Amino acid sequence: MDLLSTLVDKGLRREPPTRAEALAVLATSDDELLDVVAAAGKVRRAWFGRRVKLNYLVNLKSGLCPEDCSYCSQRLGSTAGILKYTWLKPDEALAAANAGVAGGARRVCLVASGRGPTDRDVERVSETIAAIRDEHGTGVEVCACLGLLSPGQAARLRTAGADAYNHNLNTSEATYEDICTTHDYADRADTVRQAREGGLSPCSGLIAGMGESDEDLVDVAFALRELDVDSVPVNFLIPFEGTPLAGRWDLTPQRALRILAMVRFVCQDTEVRIAGGREVHLRTLQPLALHIANSIFLGDYLTSEGQSGRADLEMIADAGFEVEGAVAERAAAGDGTAGTDTARESAEVPVAVRRRGAGTELPPNA
Repeated sequence: MDLLSTLVDKGLRREPPTRAEALAVLATSDDELLDVVAAAGKVRRAWFGRRVKLNYLVNLKSGLCPEDCSYCSQRLGSTAGILKYTWLKPDEALAAANAGVAGGARRVCLVASGRGPTDRDVERVSETIAAIRDEHGTGVEVCACLGLLSPGQAARLRTAGADAYNHNLNTSEATYEDICTTHDYADRADTVRQAREGGLSPCSGLIAGMGESDEDLVDVAFALRELDVDSVPVNFLIPFEGTPLAGRWDLTPQRALRILAMVRFVCQDTEVRIAGGREVHLRTLQPLALHIANSIFLGDYLTSEGQSGRADLEMIADAGFEVEGAVAERAAAGDGTAGTDTARESAEVPVAVRRRGAGTELPPNA
């Protein structure tokens, strides 16, 4: 396809595609899907090789949010049966972070529900950041996600030792009021700018599957490029029961891949992360998504469970990719076996002898 050749050439030069080209990616057919993945993969490998960055979420405060974001299980009025608790103590948050680091995560994301942090909240999070720094030094990145920032708070978090700040745009400016009425798109974009101005690496992404159009998806991707964010989490709606978007299953695995590819072509040298909802929407096509994105969340999310961390690591190894950080550590040690350990462990799964179905009195596995 001439389109894909053009997008690869532009991606290698970091030249932005046109809006028409980005829309054309979303309009490709399932018959063209593998060509789209392969083209996006060329851009991904040019900037990130075969590395996959692992991120781990720690939900510092869950539920009871005063905002009415339609997609969120923690929203005002949500009846989703999620965990609800107030602030974790620093030692509790550290224990959760340590689990992710032990699994290979090189970034810990500290998240708290709410409109935005009070100054006392910033102090609480700073204490947790200090605990992580005492345990891991600078070997682990810390990203905070606390809602809308007030002036000066980003700088305080940076002084405390945070590396990054996440605040997603979620959807286009034109349709933002359709998913939230308690704050607006401009509030979110302003927080992303404040994060950068305060010395934090800005992380901002989107949620697909909320009823948005192709034009909305392209708009938010270009907005993220314009904001010059360093990482883009691409979430796929998890339609929790008890929220306004319950029962909304608009995405197929193929469409999810096309959305990821479009984001890669727009944000060519930016970290693109497969975030919430990848297991339920990409399903068995998750390994293909690694050819487009260079980052995932390890294990569970804020209020929903993901596949096991071991399954994530096996998927990465089986697809021929390497966990970022583990590669660097082995290279520094002069060990040329980077990326092979997990693959070797995965290959050592015991063979299960069939003891059901034909030849037995038990029903077959079908």
